[in-house]
Amino acid sequence: MSGAGAAAGGLAAGEATIARLLSQASSLLAGRAIAAPGLDARLLLAHALGCDQASLIARPGAGVGAAARDAFSALVARRAAREPVSRILGRREFFGREFMLAASVLDPRPDSETAVEVALAILERLPGRPLRICDLGTGSGALLVTLLAECPRATGLGIDIDPAAVVVARANARWLGVAARAGFCVADWAGPVAGTFDLVIANPPYIGRAALAALEPEVRDHDPRRALDGGPDGLDGHRAVVAAGRRIADPAGGWLVVEIGADQAGAVARLMSAAGFAPAPPPAGVSHDLAGRARVVAGFRAGARAGQK
Repeated sequence: MSGAGAAAGGLAAGEATIARLLSQASSLLAGRAIAAPGLDARLLLAHALGCDQASLIARPGAGVGAAARDAFSALVARRAAREPVSRILGRREFFGREFMLAASVLDPRPDSETAVEVALAILERLPGRPLRICDLGTGSGALLVTLLAECPRATGLGIDIDPAAVVVARANARWLGVAARAGFCVADWAGPVAGTFDLVIANPPYIGRAALAALEPEVRDHDPRRALDGGPDGLDGHRAVVAAGRRIADPAGGWLVVEIGADQAGAVARLMSAAGFAPAPPPAGVSHDLAGRARVVAGFRAGARAGQK
């Protein structure tokens, strides 16, 4: 057995079938407290074989050669060590599109799709003209690229303090066909940005510093710390975003859409109100994710209602 296979806990040596490898890997991952061991095993074996999950299901008795088996063993070992599948594969599905990942960017979660849904509902209510979007702390570009793909009349600017993250965001914009309408720059929030935007969106770091150590290993050990650490009270990123939004959101109708963590809705709403953003009824105001948790706070500058349809 190869070293990779041994590290994975002893996946099949010699002749192996798809069904046998999946069963062994699922058992191993379940023993390591992995939430969805069967799904993860299928994703990893499909990657090792260069096929999709449907192909695995269709031919469970098919043999797997030594090279693919060893590659799969190495992938399973990484997942058993609590590296996320998305990091192992280098990609993540978000809002129905596949985004490339790298160590420099936050792994976008389904929770953040709530921010996209809120932003799209707002954009649809704005007059039928070209729109400008700014994504603060863009990371992989998931928020901005998704909004541009869903709203063809919009252009956008993504900003991140990490040059490596900006490289990833640009690549995703090209990959998903919106590069002609997307610009990116390296900056600390919106420091050097001139002009104003119809919508400013952000998913700032919002974990309180003392809580970082208790995060799941998939998050704590693999997401960039700067994308998680919200300072002592978890609100440092929100303070920066609200201050930047006040400067660059159109004073005659600009919107600010911000993702939040648990129990932060009231505090973030107060920050936005103090900066001149008025709350609005759903889909703005405070919006909840599919689990029923407050996930997004949104507000508008004076004149926004007059500018809507």
